[in-house]
Amino acid sequence: MKRILPLILAFWAVSAVGFAQGILKGKVVDSQNLSLPGANVLLKGTTKGTVTDQNGEFSLLNLGTGEYEVLVTYLGYQSAEKGISISDGQTSVLNFSLQEGAIQGVEVIVFGDRLKGQAKALNQQKTNANITNIVSADQIGRFPDANVGDALKRIPGITMQNDQGEARNIVIRGMAPQLNSVTLNGERIPSAEGDNRNVQMDLIPSDMIQTIEVNKAVLPNMDADAIGGSVNLVTRQAPNGLRVSGTAASGINLLSDQPIWTGALVIGNRFLDNKLGMIFSGSYNNHNFGSDNIEAVWYESDNGVVLEEFDIREYRVQRVRRSATLALDYEFSPNHKLFVSGMYNHRDDWENRFRMRVSQLDDSFDDGDFDQVSPGVYQTQGRVEFETKGGLDGGRNKAARLEDQRVYNLTLGGDHLFNKLKMDWNLTYAKASEERPNERYTSYRSSGQNVLVDVSNPEKPLAILSDMDDNLAIGFNGLSEQYGYTYDEDLNAKMDFKLPYSDQGILQFGLRYRGKNKVRDNNFYEYEPLDEDAFGATIADVPHRDYSDPNFLPGSQYQAGTFVDPKFLGGLDLKNPGLFEESDVKEEYVPGNFTAKESITGAYVMADHQFSEKLSVIGGLRLEHTSIDYVGNIFDIDNEESRPAEGEQDYTNLMPGLHFKYDLNSNSILRFAWTNTIARPNYYDLVPYAAFSPEDEELSRGNSNLKPATSMNFDLMAERYYENVGLFSGGAFFKDIDDFVYTITTQGYSDPQFGDDLEYSRPENGGSAQVYGFETSFQRQLLKNFGVYLNYTFTKSSTSGIEGREEDDLELPGTAGHMFNASLSYENKRLVVRLSLNYASDYIDELGGESFEDRYYDQQTFLDVNASYAITPKWRVFAEGNNLTNQPLRYYQGIQSRTMQEEYYNARFNFGVKFDLFD
Repeated sequence: MKRILPLILAFWAVSAVGFAQGILKGKVVDSQNLSLPGANVLLKGTTKGTVTDQNGEFSLLNLGTGEYEVLVTYLGYQSAEKGISISDGQTSVLNFSLQEGAIQGVEVIVFGDRLKGQAKALNQQKTNANITNIVSADQIGRFPDANVGDALKRIPGITMQNDQGEARNIVIRGMAPQLNSVTLNGERIPSAEGDNRNVQMDLIPSDMIQTIEVNKAVLPNMDADAIGGSVNLVTRQAPNGLRVSGTAASGINLLSDQPIWTGALVIGNRFLDNKLGMIFSGSYNNHNFGSDNIEAVWYESDNGVVLEEFDIREYRVQRVRRSATLALDYEFSPNHKLFVSGMYNHRDDWENRFRMRVSQLDDSFDDGDFDQVSPGVYQTQGRVEFETKGGLDGGRNKAARLEDQRVYNLTLGGDHLFNKLKMDWNLTYAKASEERPNERYTSYRSSGQNVLVDVSNPEKPLAILSDMDDNLAIGFNGLSEQYGYTYDEDLNAKMDFKLPYSDQGILQFGLRYRGKNKVRDNNFYEYEPLDEDAFGATIADVPHRDYSDPNFLPGSQYQAGTFVDPKFLGGLDLKNPGLFEESDVKEEYVPGNFTAKESITGAYVMADHQFSEKLSVIGGLRLEHTSIDYVGNIFDIDNEESRPAEGEQDYTNLMPGLHFKYDLNSNSILRFAWTNTIARPNYYDLVPYAAFSPEDEELSRGNSNLKPATSMNFDLMAERYYENVGLFSGGAFFKDIDDFVYTITTQGYSDPQFGDDLEYSRPENGGSAQVYGFETSFQRQLLKNFGVYLNYTFTKSSTSGIEGREEDDLELPGTAGHMFNASLSYENKRLVVRLSLNYASDYIDELGGESFEDRYYDQQTFLDVNASYAITPKWRVFAEGNNLTNQPLRYYQGIQSRTMQEEYYNARFNFGVKFDLFD
């Protein structure tokens, strides 16, 4: 870097003196003075042109002295032309204000900001150099989506994995979350979770984001860790004048019957003769909800396929989400601008979980120790446990497990023009953390209990005490408290340069650095009452509550039973040595603790050449060097000792790319891309740890020798845009992936340190995988007031090189075969009503040692509805309903009829008011 900077400074000086040419800058806005990103700006009579950025700004470099006619076009708006005189060494400014109206005799249907949002998104998608999907903030408002993840599932080729009823992890074109990337304003967001690189999309409210960009074919100037694609979240930019908007809403969750509270505020303006811009966004959401859950582990016994273990779980959760963004920009001169921006997201989850578990059923079924009552129904014996999950009753815990997740970033950057040379730079610090203080568990457990096992309908399996009145007599088993803290720090820096080398071409090049430091530091203590009889030998002896629910959503046959009251658990004085004996249980946390350092340095060069009025080509090369240093722990269960284990890696990836864009006419585009991308393994997969559970005979290890997955990608897309704001598109894609990472579990494994007959899990590099498919999308206003939004994606994959599964026809984990979105709307100047459907088919989620052990994520269908009515042009009331189908999260084991997990959340409804005030 020290060698490169003097060369850059020298180049600036030469460009300023020797290459003096004219510069044209400007901004494109609408009749409300709102910026129009993605506008086409063309110098008439030439092939020279550009596109406006997120602020509606544009710049044209290397212009000779003379008179020019500038043409600006935008879907849904009348085109505009203006003349300008350019002089050598001077920067000229030319601004445009576009009007809605008729274009070439076609009526443009525009009803307020909602359809304008769709127009902004389509214009950006149309003018982008690569294959993308764009959703604007106004378009997000068309759907009842509280977080960014729920908004993303409306985009072609995207499905989401849910957590507690909200979309969390993103799957793009069948690629699992670890094969995709999420960035904020172009910078990778650190992960608040300890074991993976996934960004928790339910952490970020949708009203904090101005635009969502899904790059399905990345350019050489983008980070290459995006095999499936890269999602870029663009925060709000300062407006061109005073703008104040906000939301106030309340609602109800039908599972908890508790209220939902939501508020948001956006305020922005420009000052100092428009040189200084400022915008602030704030958001608050308080949601009391929960879930009803069953989980099963299936087992091939000597007497048929039965249950090894079964849970009934009831969750009660309060989620409070707070977010804020602030962005400032200052224009020193027409050629130089600095900006600073920051975003803060803070989510607290308070959770109580009540789990009834029946286990050790495999012993009874293998020994033939059971009575068959009827086909698939058995009386046998097993171990029964009733566990309460909570936290300290004091401080911030509120007698519940508190999961405190925070993500924030701060960016300083600048945009500069030096005659021919354009330079952008930024420096970003970001941190994500997850803290779980004073997390407590207590369990009452007894073996040899009489239980009923019902697998006559494997979609609704059941294992439960034969006589639930025996629940209160279950004896004390354990009491624990733990603390968890994980943080992930990123320091990012990059510089990008653009240099015209002719009237038809621009050379782009740049440098990037990303340094990461990730740490997980947990502990775990068990507590033994000194006087168990005084403490409570059975559930009946301590404060307790029956959590059985006749309306339990998986079915009334699932009755959780009676559990220790969380208030009692939270109020115990565990640190009092006169009441409890404390034990440090290292095996529970030492193998999971680690430190990781990772640095990525990169450089790229690419040329963007306009070969004719119709054909433009981008060709380039990206180089990324990765250096990692991981420290984990190997735990010796016999001696209760641990020792550190280190792993290091260095590797370099060279990734060429080509992008073709051919304009069949002004609104019809054909695109083709050949790209090369990578996906680095999850953090914890790389940690050289060993974790052993003697009770469950389970061993898991990390693998510091994992290589990153690499992929060669081909994409073809045809797009037809409509002047009255619409799109019809269709395309195909193919990905050839090498060294993908998968988790494999082997039964009966023998380890020289930990023993024999173990269930052994570890990550491995697979051989190769091929993924192909096609997608199509249609959105348009019909019959003046009716609108339709449709998209469908088909994906198919195959793999080879899975250890022990060479003869099996396996798909790549995460590949959903069919994804479909449909939305029908009615809209006039006051009323908007929209019904939205989201469907994704089932797919394999995790590979087992054999097909019987494979875990699948089942198909899901969501139905949502929302409506709003404009009382005035600036005030609007709205109502929305989510998950009207009461879609559960469901996994199955091996075959679709064999339920592994089924979790219900029920529907939720919101009602409120929105306002938008502006000059």
